[in-house]
Amino acid sequence: MDSRPVGVFDSGLGGLTCVKKLMEVLPGEDIIYLGDTGRVPYGGRSRETIIKYARQDIAFLRGFDIKAVVVACGTVSTNGLDEIAGDYPIPVMGVADAAAQAAVDATKSGRIGLIGTKASIRSMAYDEKILARMPRASIFKAACPLFVPLVEEGRISPEDAVLRLVAEDYLTPLRRQNVDTLILGCTHYPLIAGTIARVMGPDVRLIDPGAVTAERLRRELEAADALGGHARGTYRYFVTDSAEDFSKTASLFLNAHIEGAVRQIALEGPSP
Repeated sequence: MDSRPVGVFDSGLGGLTCVKKLMEVLPGEDIIYLGDTGRVPYGGRSRETIIKYARQDIAFLRGFDIKAVVVACGTVSTNGLDEIAGDYPIPVMGVADAAAQAAVDATKSGRIGLIGTKASIRSMAYDEKILARMPRASIFKAACPLFVPLVEEGRISPEDAVLRLVAEDYLTPLRRQNVDTLILGCTHYPLIAGTIARVMGPDVRLIDPGAVTAERLRRELEAADALGGHARGTYRYFVTDSAEDFSKTASLFLNAHIEGAVRQIALEGPSP
């Protein structure tokens, strides 16, 4: 048993899709969430800047004596995470590995689609992870830079006309490639999975990186006898921009009121 909390970070709100799944599969774990909302999105940044931000995020979370870090950010998971994960004495788990494996397990035709930020697509990390597991796979990709700001603005309803128009523009080329599996390569994207599913059609399996990563963490903690063992976990949230704005939108995503549990911090300053 290990009662220390699990740390989770993302550039903004999207990582809450992973937190919600962690709450379901690991109800006895305390969770510390950091959303770097003051610098969202990471997807248009250089690789060097993304790595710098990731180190700052992890340094902040380690101030809480965490036992593991879940990098609930597709951009960080595909841009330098492999080279920095080994610098820490605790597990640092990105969403890309679990999602790549889930896509390989799910596909019947070997035609896999991938959507993500510009940085994630540019990195080729998903391609490498998929092809290492399934050399015959054909991978079709699309960068979707407007999805993150739309989600951050709370425009997640399948009935939102602007979201639907943007999704049609991004996803129609992938649909025409007859992919049977689509990786939602950014943890913001599951929040608009209803719209994505409508555009792609009922025969395309959507892979939620946050959900499959939460399941992977559960298995690893169980194998290491490191489960928290609390009757019910506690949850704390930190952001680098407005705590009030985050609370209002995040409460909708988590189906729970979190007002009072969110604190605004500065990453450049000392950890609490």
